[in-house]
Amino acid sequence: MEERKYNDAEDIYSKILRAGRRTYFFDVRSTKAGDYYLTISESKKFTNEDGSFYFKKHKIYLYKEDFQGFNDLVKEMTQYIIDEKGLEVISERHQKDYVKEDHHSKPEETEEKEETEETEETEETKSSSEENFTDVDFDDI
Repeated sequence: MEERKYNDAEDIYSKILRAGRRTYFFDVRSTKAGDYYLTISESKKFTNEDGSFYFKKHKIYLYKEDFQGFNDLVKEMTQYIIDEKGLEVISERHQKDYVKEDHHSKPEETEEKEETEETEETEETKSSSEENFTDVDFDDI
């Protein structure tokens, strides 16, 4: 996380968390009475068809009287997700260069699996190159 560089009269303390297309802003602000509260803002970048972009923003205002309950529920819910689905980010599976990490298999199984995957890739590459090959008869030239 990084601190914000600008100095807004309302902002007391700020941090930024960049997460791909999303950016989270954590800002401590002051009420008119001089008490502090937290705003958590999510800003997500979108691109128009013409290449220009825009941001959608969502904001949560969190006051001191809600800190404990909010903290407790965030911890409980994040732990539930980790317990149920583990730490692997499933959306990463859809990336082109994704390789699943298998933490449960034995080292020998992993080596065999890698060799099988390499063989399959070689066969796929060979098949793909054969499909792209143009059969040329030099008598036609």
